Amino acid sequence: MNEIINKKVEFRDLGQLDYQESWDYQEQLFAETVALKISNRPLAPTDQSPSYNYVLFVEHPHVYTLGKSGKEENLLLNENGLESHQAQYYKINRGGDITYHGPGQLVGYPILDLDNFFTDIHKYLRFLEEAIILTLADYGIEAGRIEGLTGVWIDHLEQKNPRKICAMGVKSSRWVTMHGFAFNVNTDISYFGHIIPCGIDDKAVTSLHLELGRAVDMQEAKERVKQHLIELFEMENIEL
Repeated sequence: MNEIINKKVEFRDLGQLDYQESWDYQEQLFAETVALKISNRPLAPTDQSPSYNYVLFVEHPHVYTLGKSGKEENLLLNENGLESHQAQYYKINRGGDITYHGPGQLVGYPILDLDNFFTDIHKYLRFLEEAIILTLADYGIEAGRIEGLTGVWIDHLEQKNPRKICAMGVKSSRWVTMHGFAFNVNTDISYFGHIIPCGIDDKAVTSLHLELGRAVDMQEAKERVKQHLIELFEMENIEL
């Protein structure tokens, strides 16, 4: 049976949305894509409708999320503390430890069937990181990776004051992905002071706003990230 490749990707900007609502929406698209793959598997190529791909962009109200490998003690707020900071807390099914999402942070949730691109989760994570690294370069900021750690870092080479600007955490099943990246654009970094971000207590967190010394247009940042994702993954963008 000839393989059918579908690199069409629909980018959906959800604006500002409650974390639980966006999680439910992710789960819906994820389940539909996996179900479509399963139903298509035994069919002839002429009958097959290839599964679809999405990238969701969203900003969340203040929320802390703990991945499957995370430790609850990395959240430094109790229930009263969460309430006083108007923050929610969820245990979720991605990899990684604890992180923060909030206004001014660009969260990207790619729901991709990697059979259409490449079946390599490590390469997938590196491509997500690279899209952010290239976006930061557009703003004149050099960023990169630190060996043994996921995400995107500033001062990643000399590491005199390494600062994380983008966190990563993904899940995949049958090579369909969900969850993704959290890029600090205009994020209130003080909220990271209430957790041990990703379980790392010896490195700082930063934002594009802090590094540039000015607020950044969020729509512009979205467009830059989007274009780099399209180029890296060789996506065919679906314009609605």
